[in-house]
Amino acid sequence: MALTLYWYPKCGTCRKAKKWLDEHGIEVQTVHLVDEPLTKEQLARLHRQSGLPLKKFFNTSGMKYRELGLKDKLDRASEDEMLDWLASDGMLVKRPILTDGERVVVGFREQEYEAFFAAGT
Repeated sequence: MALTLYWYPKCGTCRKAKKWLDEHGIEVQTVHLVDEPLTKEQLARLHRQSGLPLKKFFNTSGMKYRELGLKDKLDRASEDEMLDWLASDGMLVKRPILTDGERVVVGFREQEYEAFFAAGT
């Protein structure tokens, strides 16, 4: 099954995830989140597959998140509004996102990656 890693190469967490994948001999197709932003439809699909609250897809430590004042807006926003924001700028998206087309991991924690691959990719 093809694996896709949505990432931003200048992000330290993304580089750690890519290094972990490389060290484990796991090939992935990489997609640069800023150069090739996810569409609203792609984000909606990843959100459904992840089983996570949509808020977990926001890069809450990013400058863009703070500039837009999203901390105060997310609680009142509809899912549609949140997807619009995420699709508007790749820097708003929490990264990396790893998917095999059915399952999704947002962010990088070694234990989550180990569990993802133990579950049978």
